[in-house]
Amino acid sequence: MLIAVPVVVLACGVAAAVMRRLGQTAVVGEILVGILLGPSLLGWLWPTGSRWLLPGEVLPYLGVLGNLGLLVFMFLVGLELDIGLLRGRGRAVVVVSQASVWIPLGLGSLLALAMYGSFAPEGVGRAQFVLFVAVAMSVTAFPVLARILKDQGLYGTPVGALAMACAAVADVVAWCLLALVVAMAHPLGGGGGGGGGWGIAGMGVLAGVFLAGMWWGVRPVLGWGVRWWGSGSASGAGAGAGGVVGLCSGLCLAAYATHAMGVHALFGAFVFGAVVPRTAEVEAAAERMREFAVPVLLPLFFVGSGLKTDVGLLGGGTAWWWAGAVLVVAVAGKLGGGTGAALLAGQPARDAVTLGALMNCRGVTELVVLNVGLGLGVIGAELFTALVLMALVTTAATGPVVRALRKREVKGAVSLRR
Repeated sequence: MLIAVPVVVLACGVAAAVMRRLGQTAVVGEILVGILLGPSLLGWLWPTGSRWLLPGEVLPYLGVLGNLGLLVFMFLVGLELDIGLLRGRGRAVVVVSQASVWIPLGLGSLLALAMYGSFAPEGVGRAQFVLFVAVAMSVTAFPVLARILKDQGLYGTPVGALAMACAAVADVVAWCLLALVVAMAHPLGGGGGGGGGWGIAGMGVLAGVFLAGMWWGVRPVLGWGVRWWGSGSASGAGAGAGGVVGLCSGLCLAAYATHAMGVHALFGAFVFGAVVPRTAEVEAAAERMREFAVPVLLPLFFVGSGLKTDVGLLGGGTAWWWAGAVLVVAVAGKLGGGTGAALLAGQPARDAVTLGALMNCRGVTELVVLNVGLGLGVIGAELFTALVLMALVTTAATGPVVRALRKREVKGAVSLRR
């Protein structure tokens, strides 16, 4: 453990820095390191070294630490979810966000129907497999999108605000659909604890009660607690530590609640982040959590995903053709669907293509979804690998495409002024 953790963290840190120098987001480097440390490269070139660095008895502990980092990350995603972005954007937000979910969902369903006989694990129902693959095609990485917008100088612009609002709505819809997949697949043995007898309807009721309780019950209490904390004891290092402890405790309890009802623990952490008041004290405490969890714990999740990703499984020509089909359908659904919907909503052509490219970004959110599916047994290692590669390519392409569009826009504006 004491060797594996620093090697993974340092490798991800170096890769993230290199990617930033190349104009990419750090997530691309972190995902790539996870893949390279797994059987796709290190395990293939140097099996003995791979087993020494990441022996089997260490992997469960790395997984626990990585999942803790993932819970914090999902809490931060919920905290960044700004519902105010939806106000005043009406038609464009609804049209683009829904098209960016349902068009990839429909295309992904058609592809999954064709793949079912070859890629579905034994015992997995057609509906579960098809819905999961469709959901995996419809995901947008909300936090990675925010980072790309900041890097490109688009965060405060109209197109940036519209992209954030559309991604927020699309991700909420995608998470709800993933919750349905988890509920459907729970009898397969991979979901939470104690919810198997409820069935989908029972889990839906429990999830609704949880959401209502968090919004109308926990949220006002948190607001009162944050106001008391801010007015009285928010100064000093001890108060800052208390804020971190409070937020960590709350997200873990919320995660346990959704886990206990048979829905994945990540949903609880995400919802807790969405209902926590965004005050200066809360954001300061959340930033302290981010400074440790994202660079230290989250890379352990990436290496866990990388160890399950084996490019060698796609050795046959047919498998690579299917992987190519996954990529084509993913890009057509998100980039094509988002662009077409933005044009219908009255956006200028360049802004419409920019929105489509931004909605095509998947990043770490896609890896979260894929690990849920693999853990539930809804997909196998071969399809998991193809979908991870799709997530890597679509995320890596987002920055350069948006940058190229912005350069053309700047050149066009200069030509007009002349």
